[in-house]
Amino acid sequence: MENAFASFTAPFTASGRAALVPPPPWHYAGWLLNVAIACDTSASASLVPPALGRLTGSGCIHFADWQATTDGRELLDPIYAQYRETIIIVEIELPDGSLANFCPFIWVDQDISLIRGLLQGWPKKFGATSMTRSLPIDHLAAAPLQAGTKLGASLCVKDRRLVEAALELTGNPGRPLGFLANRTIGSVGWPDLTRPGEPPHLRWLLPDIRDKVASQWHEATALVRTFEHPVEELSLLGELRAQTASVGWIGITVAGAREAAL
Repeated sequence: MENAFASFTAPFTASGRAALVPPPPWHYAGWLLNVAIACDTSASASLVPPALGRLTGSGCIHFADWQATTDGRELLDPIYAQYRETIIIVEIELPDGSLANFCPFIWVDQDISLIRGLLQGWPKKFGATSMTRSLPIDHLAAAPLQAGTKLGASLCVKDRRLVEAALELTGNPGRPLGFLANRTIGSVGWPDLTRPGEPPHLRWLLPDIRDKVASQWHEATALVRTFEHPVEELSLLGELRAQTASVGWIGITVAGAREAAL
């Protein structure tokens, strides 16, 4: 029998109104602090599925303050629109020798965003991100986008600090980093409870991104510090060494996804 329910995700009802996530398109706009990093590659096989390739030793940490909507209605009830997250991006060399990005870890504070991410292959878990905002006024507390301004960000997971970063603007133009600069392949897999002893079959997806707009990026220097955690496995990347950083705003629309050709 054909499913008469209109829900895209659970809970499933005839109207679909209660669904946690409606279908795409999903529109995002956000303020990002981006820190390019160098990382250890010795645990590559523990982080990157062999079919995808291997770590190159480069990556990025994104601290993001997002606002998202489907048709605009969430902007009138912003508890449904706003969230923050910390995204760990690693650069990988694919089997054909080309370069792409992969996200082994990401933490977010909003259930709607968490499910949207899992559907796209972003392995989201709950975590609390704090970050400095830059406001468009000339005032010390506004962290204006000029040389010498300092900005900070941190991530706590299950009440334990995992990552912190300190940035200082140079006054020079910056550049897009991490997922802002190259395609990011997502890894999607759901377990089947009728076969609890079997791992999920993984698929590789690329998001269908449209209507991308960005502000000017502002260059920064950065320091990054990570902390041990009893559960999270960020330490598989070894010591994370900041290379450069940038800050700015980005807007994108995710219309869906497609299979990644490897």
